[in-house]
Amino acid sequence: MTLVLDFALEDEDWAEAAPWYRELALRAAEQVFAAIGAPPLDREISVLLCSDDRIAALNAEFRGKPTPTNVLSWPALSLRPVAPGAPPPPAPPGFLGDIAMARETVEAEARERAISTERHFAHLFAHGVLHLLGYDHETDEDAALMEAAERRALAAMGIPDPYAAEVG
Repeated sequence: MTLVLDFALEDEDWAEAAPWYRELALRAAEQVFAAIGAPPLDREISVLLCSDDRIAALNAEFRGKPTPTNVLSWPALSLRPVAPGAPPPPAPPGFLGDIAMARETVEAEARERAISTERHFAHLFAHGVLHLLGYDHETDEDAALMEAAERRALAAMGIPDPYAAEVG
């Protein structure tokens, strides 16, 4: 079995505005696994592509923040590193969790950064996958580890470092 992304399109505008979302999400996820040196085999991720209104409701429910955000993730497993800056333990095969992304916010942030929506989507999706795999950015050490994995995954896709500068 391979990496499976199970998509739910709650905002049909995703299909029209971003017909590439399935292929790009799969490439980003595969490159995340390569970047951390883990095989993507026998893994499943549930993906909700929704509107700002829906993600704001989810953000309020799960994080107490009633505003839209670009990406949310809900890991199925608790993969905590043993120390700040240490990689989390490898995820066993199976269901890794859920990722939700809001189209309007992703598009607006891409415009603000003067980058393509595809490039920003790939970065955010990779970020969400890393959260499912136990990576976070709660400490400077953890953020450095997570950002390094994001950089490697995106570089393998031909996408420039999203942290290099705040310009496109």
